[in-house]
Amino acid sequence: MNMRFVTIVVFAAGFVGASYAQSPVNPEQNKPLEITADESLEWHRNDLYFKARKNVRAVQGATTLTADMLTAKYSEGDESGIEIHTIQADGNVRIVSAQSSAYGGRAVYDVDKGSALMTGGNLRIVSDDQTVSAQDRLEYNVNQGKMEAIGNAKAVREGDTLTSDKIIAIFAENTQGKRVLKTLEAIGNVVITTPTEVLKGERALYTAGTSLAELKGNVIIKRGPNKLEGNRAEVNLKTNISKIFGGKTEGGNGRVRGVFYPGSEKK
Repeated sequence: MNMRFVTIVVFAAGFVGASYAQSPVNPEQNKPLEITADESLEWHRNDLYFKARKNVRAVQGATTLTADMLTAKYSEGDESGIEIHTIQADGNVRIVSAQSSAYGGRAVYDVDKGSALMTGGNLRIVSDDQTVSAQDRLEYNVNQGKMEAIGNAKAVREGDTLTSDKIIAIFAENTQGKRVLKTLEAIGNVVITTPTEVLKGERALYTAGTSLAELKGNVIIKRGPNKLEGNRAEVNLKTNISKIFGGKTEGGNGRVRGVFYPGSEKK
């Protein structure tokens, strides 16, 4: 059983590279933020916010955000200091960092909560060899180390595709202090397509620490006309051993089933 889909699971975590989800402890946070706009840059002192209009460009370090309009809400700190707590970009939003580019209709970053939300049409994160997209929204919580792509979520890399209702990635810091993937879960109508196989199930889970990938719920694995059916499939990426298990399901007898056609592998 070829399980290249695990590479999709891992790269889907690249969502974290989206610039709008920068961590509050990101080293670039102390660099100056420069905002330019074609029409105006407004300072609403009574309501405590800045607003830039038309072809807005915001640059901080290696990160650049462009949008039709940008609003930055702030609170006044000690000695008349300004503490920005919410940044919202609207219209043709594009956020470019060294690792990836994020696209959507709106991006909102809550600095205090460390949470980012991106919505709008053609919502996606793109890097050199991978794309993650969703219909409803992309969310990232820096403090929790949690990423979610919600609504017809899709991850594509090098000919492999993972689709499901929702993709959730959890991250943890490694010994070097960098955030790495801990688990990635696909929930609802999971379909994994590689150049040689199609795998289906109700849920899929990849655990980085054990290198185990698991599919659950009415699992079907197809390679050409050959097919395996069961309630659960498990693949160990270290040993390259794959297993499929039975279990009581609605309308089923709990047995594992395989159908193989002689000569089909040669074709």
